[in-house]
Amino acid sequence: MIEAPAEPARLATALVRFTPGARTHWHSHVNGQILYITDGVGLVGTRDGNVVRVSAGQIIKCPPGEEHWHGGTDTTLMAHIAMVVGDANGDGTTWLEPVTDEQYAAALTV
Repeated sequence: MIEAPAEPARLATALVRFTPGARTHWHSHVNGQILYITDGVGLVGTRDGNVVRVSAGQIIKCPPGEEHWHGGTDTTLMAHIAMVVGDANGDGTTWLEPVTDEQYAAALTV
């Protein structure tokens, strides 16, 4: 964590690093999420099958409630600063099931 939310502020920021092949589970954020890619090349995928290949310097905005995942490619690391505005109950993240190997393999074709 870079900064945990503390009243009255609700912004949480974290530097997250992914080794090749590593990825988050599916998840969503009540107030959305902003990812600033700091290193490497990675992937951000959504439930509708949309996958974006990202690289250092890019900014990705995940809308409120959108189920998504992010991680490195199969051959590259990726790091990002994640920024989330939480709610009264915490950071507002809902963690879901793992991204399957089949879903990840399909995302690599982007």
